[in-house]
Amino acid sequence: MDFKNCIAPVADDMRAVDTLIRDRLHSDVVLINQISAHIIGSGGKRLRPILALMAARAHGDTTDKPVLLAAIIEFIHTATLLHDDVVDETERRRGQPTANANWGNPGAVLSGDFLYSRSFQLMVEADDMRLMRELADTTNAIAEGEVLQLMACGNPDTDEAAYLEVIERKTARLFRAATRLGAMLAGGDEAVQQAARDYGHNLGMAFQIVDDLLDYLADPQVSGKNLGTDLAEGKPTLPLIRAMQVGGSTEQGLLRSAIADGGSDDIESVLRAVESTDAIHYTSAAAQRYAAAAQSALAHVPPSDFRTAMSQLADFTVSRTL
Repeated sequence: MDFKNCIAPVADDMRAVDTLIRDRLHSDVVLINQISAHIIGSGGKRLRPILALMAARAHGDTTDKPVLLAAIIEFIHTATLLHDDVVDETERRRGQPTANANWGNPGAVLSGDFLYSRSFQLMVEADDMRLMRELADTTNAIAEGEVLQLMACGNPDTDEAAYLEVIERKTARLFRAATRLGAMLAGGDEAVQQAARDYGHNLGMAFQIVDDLLDYLADPQVSGKNLGTDLAEGKPTLPLIRAMQVGGSTEQGLLRSAIADGGSDDIESVLRAVESTDAIHYTSAAAQRYAAAAQSALAHVPPSDFRTAMSQLADFTVSRTL
């Protein structure tokens, strides 16, 4: 499944979003401009703004409002990445040095604050209290999710329910806000917005589960991410949680110690433990179930190239390798 083909129906819209982002990232503070240029040039799928555009266009919106919404969504997401990289002490993302690696933690954090505040300014421009309320609630939930994840780091007793709560807040909430608000801008009623919300929620859950699975499967040359990055940070993601649940006492002891201690010294042993259980299949199957639920939610969307693309994105989410 080729990502570029999936997003072709909103390619022109995304160019408009990129132009708006470049315009609104400008500041008379030199460091902010440097970090902004770094962010724009660092790549990324920009899946969340794409989903906002897809949902709006699929439900018949032909105005410029979804472009503004998409830019807001991307500013919020990028701000969270800047802050996450500082918290996680991440030095590379998508194969490139992170902002904190280049300019230090203070510059990265404050630039993230700039992006948050810029997103607030754009929300005011949108002049829609429904949009502002949804995004305010979403931003708050993301922060809660990140704190929950921080609390779970180094805790080998984290269970699957706690893991799912973390990813629902820190990832799925912005996906679902993007799709619900897209449908809302198009004038969809509550039932239409709920279906769009369900699509975004389930797609976001599938996306994050696959992302966590790729930490144990991805080719670093392709993904730009070293194997075991989450493990090194002591994050108990679903592959590890499942491996501890079904593995023998030796595997359980190894994995508990690896999570509690952090670091990647035992990465090869951990990879073998994950592969020797059904953890890979179990995690993949969980992502597939969420993707199937996202597909089901599309039954409420009128047939169009946009709905087809949204269906293809659900397939892409669970088949991607980076």
